Amino acid sequence: MLNFSFCSPTDFRFGRDTENQSGPCVGAHGGTRALVHYGGGSVERSGLLGRVLRSLEEAAIPYCTLGGAVPNPRSGLVYQGIELCRREGVDFVLCVGGGSAIDSGKAIALGAHYDGDFWDFYSGKAGAPAHTVLPIGVVLTIPAAGSEGSTSSVITHEEGMFKRGAGMEQFRPRFAILNPELTYTLPPFQTACGVSDMMCHILERYFTNTPDVDLNDRLCEALLQSIIYAAPIVMDEPNNYEARAQLMWAGMLAHNNLVGVGREQDWASHNIEHELSALYDVAHGAGLSVVFPAWMRYQLDHDPMRFAQIAVRVWGCHMDYQHPERTANEGIERLSAFWSSLGLPVTFAELDAKPEDIPALAAKTWRAPNGLLGSFRPLDLKAIEAVLRLACR
Repeated sequence: MLNFSFCSPTDFRFGRDTENQSGPCVGAHGGTRALVHYGGGSVERSGLLGRVLRSLEEAAIPYCTLGGAVPNPRSGLVYQGIELCRREGVDFVLCVGGGSAIDSGKAIALGAHYDGDFWDFYSGKAGAPAHTVLPIGVVLTIPAAGSEGSTSSVITHEEGMFKRGAGMEQFRPRFAILNPELTYTLPPFQTACGVSDMMCHILERYFTNTPDVDLNDRLCEALLQSIIYAAPIVMDEPNNYEARAQLMWAGMLAHNNLVGVGREQDWASHNIEHELSALYDVAHGAGLSVVFPAWMRYQLDHDPMRFAQIAVRVWGCHMDYQHPERTANEGIERLSAFWSSLGLPVTFAELDAKPEDIPALAAKTWRAPNGLLGSFRPLDLKAIEAVLRLACR
């Protein structure tokens, strides 16, 4: 196990009616004037936004609002939010929604006191911020991205449609309110995309070259098994509180890095998928359900036993010790079949993606200065194209 530093300071409030604690939580974490950032639609229709605003009013915390966050959040709204924070003297950002509202809110919090362009941190031009990042709170409505407990944020810049991520400890929310009942009305496809996203957050950490990480391997496997158990229940019984609760907490644990410490992580599939989302505006989880099995097939011969291990421990495959690659392939097929059973796409055609776009998608995919992507077996431009072509099968 590698050396690591892990700090997860978020105050989690989990359970029924916890959204009514929004105002006291903002006050307890130093907020005196809040920006309430959200998407719209269901957050307004369900009355959730009204309950959050009422809670702020009862706690005597002034606020301003900014709606309009969309899937694959865009830079234009971030710039609006930054200007609003500066004009209104905001000192706390409260995000109400799923990963899109939270990621956008994090970018706003980052840019509010930065003299330059917030995109500097997403493009790699700037490192860790030396200035103040506004504190962030979350009322979660979609278990998927894990942004409610993570150090990460992903934004699409509308000039060039580049989708890039930034990660920093200042992005960890001060508090996160998680009420599983708020997820009852999620459409089945959106629920399924969330399942894919959280599973891939675990898998990006699972496929590692670091030896002797069996403890975290088994934490990853337990989380995956819990998600696999709960997801079909939720699809059949949308108002099943216990299954919704299991998915909501699993989504946070999948991405707060508890299961990733002490090991090398990959993240190639996420970066490849970002360009699918940017070009086609597909849901991130839907893109991942196409890209990740293709990445696994491409990488299988790098470490067949690791692929076989997850096939046996998570999917219950029989171990073929003479031909571990057979067991590994069976595990990949079961993963794809599971995602397909939830109504997710698993091929380029099902995603309405075009094979002729593959060279452009690969060229736009972020790579390190050495031209490589990922760490399990680093991918060059040609290899990224090969992964995408495997996704066409």
